[in-house]
Amino acid sequence: MTQQLILASGSPARRALLGATGLTFDVLRAELDEEAAAAPLEESNASPADIAAALAMAKALTVSEQYPEALVIAADQTLECEGELLRKADDMGEARRQLLRLSGRTHFLHAALACAEAGQIVFEAQESAALALRQLSPEEVGRYLAFAGEEVLSSVGLYQFEGPGIRLMQRVDGDYFTILGLPLMPLLAFLRERGIGTF
Repeated sequence: MTQQLILASGSPARRALLGATGLTFDVLRAELDEEAAAAPLEESNASPADIAAALAMAKALTVSEQYPEALVIAADQTLECEGELLRKADDMGEARRQLLRLSGRTHFLHAALACAEAGQIVFEAQESAALALRQLSPEEVGRYLAFAGEEVLSSVGLYQFEGPGIRLMQRVDGDYFTILGLPLMPLLAFLRERGIGTF
């Protein structure tokens, strides 16, 4: 009998990425207060990459405790700009301010993956990508946000790399899947080792 796969994520991008592989999986968003979980890590000066890894593990374990027979896949992503962790914006005004801050600068997306089984982490992976936004005027940021709409609030960085946000970019150095928040190649390699996803 094939082991059940669960993607512990509410992210449409992650669901689409994993779905495009042809794997069969269920989706169950982990009920986790990410800000509360990240707070002690931030207070201890953990790096944004380490925070992403800790949150991915917490999500995987939360769902694995409910479905111990399944293999649970979870991921998290953080954005770092000039050493500071930036979060998703709460509203369009904050989105505007954050995009203007990222304008003309290089920032880093840290994507972490964790797989859990029977309440234990059985696989971890981390990857990072560097992205540089063009120098954007306040007017250009305003037009972009009006075009893209409030959907950008669901994305760290406030751009949808797989959509119109790509037009904001000047340079990209990193894996496409990492930028979308799911280190897919390490995940697929792990699943093949488990006899999952081979042709």
